[in-house]
Amino acid sequence: MSWIVLGTFVGLTVAIGYVVWRRWIAPWREIENLVQQVGRAEQPRTFLVRGGKRAQRIAVALEDTFVRQQTLDHQFAETASGQKAIFSAMQDALLVLDRDRRIALLNRACEQWFGLPPDSIGAPLLESVRDADIERAVDTAFRKRQPVERDITVGDRHLQMNAVPMGGQNGELAGVVVLFHDVTEFKRLDDMRRDFVANVSHELRTPLSILRGYIETLRETATSRDELRRILGVMERHSKRLGLLLEDLLSLAKLESANPNLELSSVRLDELYLNVSRDWEKKLADKNLHVIVDLAPGLPAVQADASRLQEILYNLLDNAVKYSPKNGEIRLRVENREREIALSVSDNGPGIKREDLPRIFERFYRADKARTSEQGGTGLGLAIVKHIAQLHGGRVEADSEVGKGTTVRVILPTNNDDARMTNAEGSSNAQMTTG
Repeated sequence: MSWIVLGTFVGLTVAIGYVVWRRWIAPWREIENLVQQVGRAEQPRTFLVRGGKRAQRIAVALEDTFVRQQTLDHQFAETASGQKAIFSAMQDALLVLDRDRRIALLNRACEQWFGLPPDSIGAPLLESVRDADIERAVDTAFRKRQPVERDITVGDRHLQMNAVPMGGQNGELAGVVVLFHDVTEFKRLDDMRRDFVANVSHELRTPLSILRGYIETLRETATSRDELRRILGVMERHSKRLGLLLEDLLSLAKLESANPNLELSSVRLDELYLNVSRDWEKKLADKNLHVIVDLAPGLPAVQADASRLQEILYNLLDNAVKYSPKNGEIRLRVENREREIALSVSDNGPGIKREDLPRIFERFYRADKARTSEQGGTGLGLAIVKHIAQLHGGRVEADSEVGKGTTVRVILPTNNDDARMTNAEGSSNAQMTTG
């Protein structure tokens, strides 16, 4: 009898223990596992928990928490990706410093302009960007808690720097945002504008002063016929110079306008060069210049404004004739390159110094101011050549060596590969001597 009672008691104890384990112990172990997986951002196999309603409610709450966490992570990733794309696409350099003046954020432009490695995040500003002007501006922004603007130079870049403090909680300074805007091109254009105004004023002042002086002389002084003839000749020469200057200024203004009105047509370069050579026979003969016209075989016709191409050659020839010595040589050449045509005019004049060569296409730039003034040029011819080339989708080049001469080259695209010039001889390499 006692064994029966003992067995019943043991069985009842085991049953109660199983119920307790199943209802209260096992579910909480499952809950613990779920919490750990959610904390690691891992997707649990299931959120179903065996046991009482309280454990089941906690499991449902964990599932809701996990879903919200995934949504927030996704939104954060999208935001971070969007910010990274925006920062990378920014042409300005962006630098964000924390309250300890360590780099908290920078974009690709900032890395490139200042030579910073991608792992600069967390590095002190003083160790990363070694520029006294930047350090002083940032220090002022931190101390005064006011925006600071500076113009600085980094290498060959002219930058406009803006440092703006960031406010944190409780009025504390959270850091400083620094933005660098590249104003190199604006500064170059502004310098060119000032030079242009100064040069125009100078070019106009000289002939106007001469004309005014002679006019006063004629009004106040009795003048002989010979002296009058000489004075009128000087006045005529300077009035023509003013006329040429105004014509070039108007031509340049038209080329730079929004509507330059190019009249495009299929231009045969052999005919163009023949016509230009005939037009310049007298000026070439005056200095007994030997002219070589060198045209590559099988030249394609180019889509261009014929009158503008003629203007290019006139300006280049005008310079070549001015600077060529008597009995010198001028070469007119056309090269057929891959999808390009190169028109060039070469002389054997005094040449141009290497440091002056990159600037000869600027308006009014004179490599030898005294010599150019004597030759009577307006200083706008090569600038006009450059603009005409650019309007046709081309570019300009120049080669020169002091004492040996100069070659100016205009390179134009050929958009019509099927239009080929016929040449019975297979080559056009003519030599013409004038004089």
